Amino acid sequence: MVRKAIGIALSVVIGCAEVYAAGAGNTGGGCYNLNIIAVKSKSADMTGTSGHSLFVLLNGNTQIGLQEGDFSVLDRNGTDGKASFRLPNPDPTNSGVTAYSVFARLVGKPGSTLNMATCAYDLDGSQYCSEDVLSMKRISGTSKFINVSQELLYIYADIDSDGDIDRVPLFDSRLQDYFWNVDSSGKMHAQLRFCPVSTVVAQP
Repeated sequence: MVRKAIGIALSVVIGCAEVYAAGAGNTGGGCYNLNIIAVKSKSADMTGTSGHSLFVLLNGNTQIGLQEGDFSVLDRNGTDGKASFRLPNPDPTNSGVTAYSVFARLVGKPGSTLNMATCAYDLDGSQYCSEDVLSMKRISGTSKFINVSQELLYIYADIDSDGDIDRVPLFDSRLQDYFWNVDSSGKMHAQLRFCPVSTVVAQP
């Protein structure tokens, strides 16, 4: 179990002014913007297309494959269950201080929800998903950005099978094939901002 300091699951009611991590609400300038939008289906092949939107399954599960590099949407159409996105290594030395931060808010229809976990595989093919899960629900009113760097840039899991939780940043060599596991309900529309400010995340 993840210690209470990081929370097993973060429940955020969008529209409230809850701030739980350093830098929340202060996205600054020079950010890369990404929209994650739940839709019924899209038949077009969007592999290799540009843009700042990813389409995920309405009331379903989508895996957003993650690759290391400059920010870019690689496959926008996740209605077949898989999309892909490229982003820089957030913490190459696992210092617990991010090179950039991620902020998120929901702007879709009230009642829509998003659950999003960072996952990867070890060399034996065993899957690990972070026990620190981002959980958001849209309510009416003005949506505010919150800092979700810890949930989306790290995996908190016992990958060493020693009973202790390990902190694994994206693209750490201990794991491979990193992805975000996205579950949505309702007409979900999430806005993510990747901004050039640092966040100090929790110790495992």
